[in-house]
Amino acid sequence: MMKKICSLLLFLFFAGMINAQDNLKSYSFGFQFSFIDFPTAQELRSNSLSDVIDSKGWRKIGRMEPAITLNYLQGLDNHFDFMSRLTTSFMRYPFRDASALANDDKFYAEADVNLNMKLLTDKFIIVPYLQAGIGAATTQKTFMAQIPLGVGLQIKIGKNTFINANSNYRIPVTANANYSLMHSIGFLGSVSNKKPKPIVAPPPPLPAEPSVSLPPLDTDGDGILDSLDLCPAVAGMAEFKGCPDTDKDGIADKEDKCPNLAGIAKYEGCPIPDSDKDGINDEVDKCPDVPGVERYEGCPVPDTDKDGINDEEDKCPALAGKANEAGCPPVEYKINFDNIQFKLGSAQLNAQSKKELDLLAKFLKENTDVKLYLNGHSDNTGTDERNAALSMERSRESAKYLTSKGVSSERLITEGFGSAKPLAENKSKKGRNLNRRVEFVLKRY
Repeated sequence: MMKKICSLLLFLFFAGMINAQDNLKSYSFGFQFSFIDFPTAQELRSNSLSDVIDSKGWRKIGRMEPAITLNYLQGLDNHFDFMSRLTTSFMRYPFRDASALANDDKFYAEADVNLNMKLLTDKFIIVPYLQAGIGAATTQKTFMAQIPLGVGLQIKIGKNTFINANSNYRIPVTANANYSLMHSIGFLGSVSNKKPKPIVAPPPPLPAEPSVSLPPLDTDGDGILDSLDLCPAVAGMAEFKGCPDTDKDGIADKEDKCPNLAGIAKYEGCPIPDSDKDGINDEVDKCPDVPGVERYEGCPVPDTDKDGINDEEDKCPALAGKANEAGCPPVEYKINFDNIQFKLGSAQLNAQSKKELDLLAKFLKENTDVKLYLNGHSDNTGTDERNAALSMERSRESAKYLTSKGVSSERLITEGFGSAKPLAENKSKKGRNLNRRVEFVLKRY
């Protein structure tokens, strides 16, 4: 079946190269059926791409959220289109903050604007493209922002009519937004076409007038008589008494130390210097001898704690840290925190689990700059969908207990990995018991 599909696509591609006519879109409207996939996006963050593909969970429609998308597309030129989209659905949006999760489906809406870079022009039937943009979403009175990056395919099926399919990986910008994939397919209809301007032939040249011998009063032919021309051998302008201004900076070449570069009189016709070659001229550069960036007025990005990691990439800019900890110092603790174990099919905390969480709560309240990552896991009993949900529920139950002990939910990050990361083999009862767990990771960011 896959070979037949590939053969058909190749046939349509070459047929498009031979038969398609130029049809540059001006603006188009359409709709798409969309599927938003949160589980696969989480798996991509914690596993390799090959592992995610091998697991085959990415192609299961049942774990995706269906949605409807309205499209507007504006053709910019032969290789770039502007696209905006509005998508709506009803779902339980998986906020990264567990305390914000709803108990039932809520209305969800998102909008984004994108730039599509087409790898072929619209004269081809099949046109692949790359896509990047920025978007915003809202649900449960919560505003979120995200960055969509993806690929798409435009297939012409009739005059001014196209099938448009695309897939995006959406990167969250705001704290509550979550990573996701969105796959969409639908139709676009072009409302109008850009037409090439007609080529107008130039008028025929006028017949040459008979030459008349005149005395050589204007040697350089600039319209200024030699008797008044300070540069009689070089064509110039009247405002400079017959001398040229090659770089058009208002300073005659004979007085311009940089005649081929536009400059200013203050620097004798040369451009304002840029001593450190950072693209910011010395007159506005607060660090003219050190390369910097415009947002810091020509100075380098600062490194407040002098740990070799600049403040823009340093999660702890006021504390010297390490690169593998995102610029933060590692969390030091003497208490041995054990993983929390669970019964088969259960997310209920037992007495021993609560003792471990009590130790964690005490440590977190004494170290207010530390965050806790709660990573839930399961054994391989049951379906992948059930295990993914159960492992997330175990993380959330642990976080809920910690918040009841006075720990802020903003310092708790929960994730569920299902059975993807076993601690022991699932062949024995002891191994499965060890795999039903919540692991702790303490970080300062």
